[in-house]
Amino acid sequence: MSLIEVEQLGRTFTVRKRSGGRRRTTTVVSAVHDLSFGIEAGEMVGYIGPNGAGKSTTIKMLTGILVPTAGRVRVAGLDPSRQRTELAMRIGVVFGQRTTLWWDLPLRDSFALLQKLYRVDPARHRRNLHEYVELLDLGDLLDTPVRQLSLGQRMRGDITAALLHDPEILYLDEPTIGLDVVSKGRLRDFLRTLNTERGTTLLLTTHDLQDIEALCRRVIVIDHGTAVFDGAFADLHRRGGSTRTLVVDLVDEAPPIRVDGAVTRRVEGPRQWLSFPADASAAPIVAAVAASYDVADLSIHEPDIEDVIRQIYAGA
Repeated sequence: MSLIEVEQLGRTFTVRKRSGGRRRTTTVVSAVHDLSFGIEAGEMVGYIGPNGAGKSTTIKMLTGILVPTAGRVRVAGLDPSRQRTELAMRIGVVFGQRTTLWWDLPLRDSFALLQKLYRVDPARHRRNLHEYVELLDLGDLLDTPVRQLSLGQRMRGDITAALLHDPEILYLDEPTIGLDVVSKGRLRDFLRTLNTERGTTLLLTTHDLQDIEALCRRVIVIDHGTAVFDGAFADLHRRGGSTRTLVVDLVDEAPPIRVDGAVTRRVEGPRQWLSFPADASAAPIVAAVAASYDVADLSIHEPDIEDVIRQIYAGA
């Protein structure tokens, strides 16, 4: 049995609008439709899609905030909506645009309150707090009121708060939104360490595809409330029909290069651009070019993952 099981999950909302005078029209909007996937313990999975695709609605059903209108969902063997209190002891949730910390209290007091709320053993709480404060560099901020923290500092505090009770699963909804490059890198390193050393299962929802590339081997792409791709991150390129580019600088100008497995797309003086499938090896193409032409330099440009995702949406 998977740690997270989703089978033909659906969620609709009723929207009422005034249509003139006292008349109102009622429309049923499907936010999630026929969604199925499973996540094993210890996986780091990217859950991505455009705005309005149903990502946040899915997270809310997985945490018990929303009740599904169709299908079945189990998290750690529990029904999230019916066993929400019991499930809360086994999951952690971080919403990038909201905080679970007390706005006017020092960070230290927020952590102390969470120890009482989750009924965590005091020794275990102290041990976890010490570890996360050190890993996330929060030592100098513990006595600072939450409202005085920067966005990056607050995010590190929220992640610590979500982990103090040792959850099996951590849901991250836009955790790096608004963070600078340094803060993003520090957060990614921490999440990798958390997954490797503690085996915490991570479900990451984000619009920053660099987060996905850095952390997740598996990606679920959702559009219009249903999954349009579920597989290894490397397979995204194959599904999107993307290509890699070999940029070759020849010693002298020459006609377009001809080698098996690649097509010359552009020539500017001694520089030529060759494209080949993203899932193909570059080694035989580079060897063939080097054997037949006088090469001064060459480099390989990887496809833009955002373009790959757009191709998948278009195909869906």
